[in-house]
Amino acid sequence: MQFFADQAALAQPAAFQTFLAALRKLEWVVYAKRPFGGPDAVLAYLSRYTHRTAIANSRLVAFAGERVTFKWKDYRAKGDARYKLMTLDADEFIRRFLIHVLPDGFHRIRHYGLFANANRANNIALARRLLAVPDPTPSSRESDHAENGRDDEDWNACPCCGGRMIIVEAFEPGCQPRFWPVPSIGLDSS
Repeated sequence: MQFFADQAALAQPAAFQTFLAALRKLEWVVYAKRPFGGPDAVLAYLSRYTHRTAIANSRLVAFAGERVTFKWKDYRAKGDARYKLMTLDADEFIRRFLIHVLPDGFHRIRHYGLFANANRANNIALARRLLAVPDPTPSSRESDHAENGRDDEDWNACPCCGGRMIIVEAFEPGCQPRFWPVPSIGLDSS
């Protein structure tokens, strides 16, 4: 820690310990004022801005040449009066939309801490090194990638729906699988 101006003397360990000892004797009272509307209102307000884009396509109602009509929610109103339509000039609509677009390099949600996305790999590697824990063995996907040389991310995509297939068992041609599928309920085997 660095201390400047009037606190420069606290750079000495003995002076710093004396300063902390005086603070430990004080009774600390933490007071946090209740937010207006309660914590549920604050959470509801913040949740509208975390994962979404500025406006969903479903809220766009009409585009008539130079004017855009869209749905919006008035959180002060109750019931059906809460949902309203607004029509703006296209220029004004674009201006308002672009206010909510973040510049390159910015993230809408900030995660801090050990497992934050931006630093997760480095922090886990540092923790393993400090704890003298060996690196984990590669997962089956990484080893399969190394053996088969597959580069594309959708190598295990379902050909029907495009969803990710989960490998339950791999067996050689001509061998019997260890796990047979369970018949669905209502199947008559007679």
